[in-house]
Amino acid sequence: MSQENLTVPTMAEMMAQGKQPEVLFWVGCSGSFDDRAKKITKAFVKILNQANVSFAVLGTEESCTGDPAKRAGNEFLFQMQAMMNIEVLNGYEVKKIVTACPHCFNTIKNEYPGLGGKYEVVHHTQFLKSLLDEGRLTIEGGQFKGKKITFHDPCYLGRANNVYEAPRDLIEKLDAELVEMKRSRRNGLCCGAGGAQMFKEPEKGNKDVNVERTEDALETNPEIIAAGCPFCNTMLTDGVKAKNREANVQVMDVAELIANAKDL
Repeated sequence: MSQENLTVPTMAEMMAQGKQPEVLFWVGCSGSFDDRAKKITKAFVKILNQANVSFAVLGTEESCTGDPAKRAGNEFLFQMQAMMNIEVLNGYEVKKIVTACPHCFNTIKNEYPGLGGKYEVVHHTQFLKSLLDEGRLTIEGGQFKGKKITFHDPCYLGRANNVYEAPRDLIEKLDAELVEMKRSRRNGLCCGAGGAQMFKEPEKGNKDVNVERTEDALETNPEIIAAGCPFCNTMLTDGVKAKNREANVQVMDVAELIANAKDL
């Protein structure tokens, strides 16, 4: 799919036309810079375009939410990053934000209000589910019909914000066979990248967390491990490689599953 087919307006362009989009798509650092996560961003945009959703991105005006800084203990840096973003968002009178990153989701939803940034914030799986419920998006199984898919709950989506059903509902709509890991939902295990651990090497120990979590997933004999977070995607992909299973197990974001099923 060529870049040209994607329509991604910026808030600045929308403002210049005197328009206010239905929703702001917060891309996040991973979705902007990480080559693997960029594919998730593109898949989500294709779905938004297909469903005729009026959305915009901040583009160069978007900066890191400050989640890694805060989790690593640098509250000062976090507040600086947050205040900058809040100023931009409030300047554009943004009301509703959707993001494919649970870290951005959690930070903007729960930590920005205390600094003057109050918005309705939804995870992309929740937004896709609402498009489905409103009849703006239809999903058929396509290539995923009957495939065994297990879903890994991202910490900041599941345990921190109690969003468990939206991603699972979407997977079931693909007519796939959803298989649960022993540790799932409230008892899910972290992929090992939270708390800014994404950006450093693991400490000495008997086993990396992402390998342990990948073993949980592989126990279900899945064809696909579904994720809803770019960090989790990286960690589980590395885990699958560590287990030499990349030939027969794919790691995919829920948005990618839908975009691929629709052949967008």
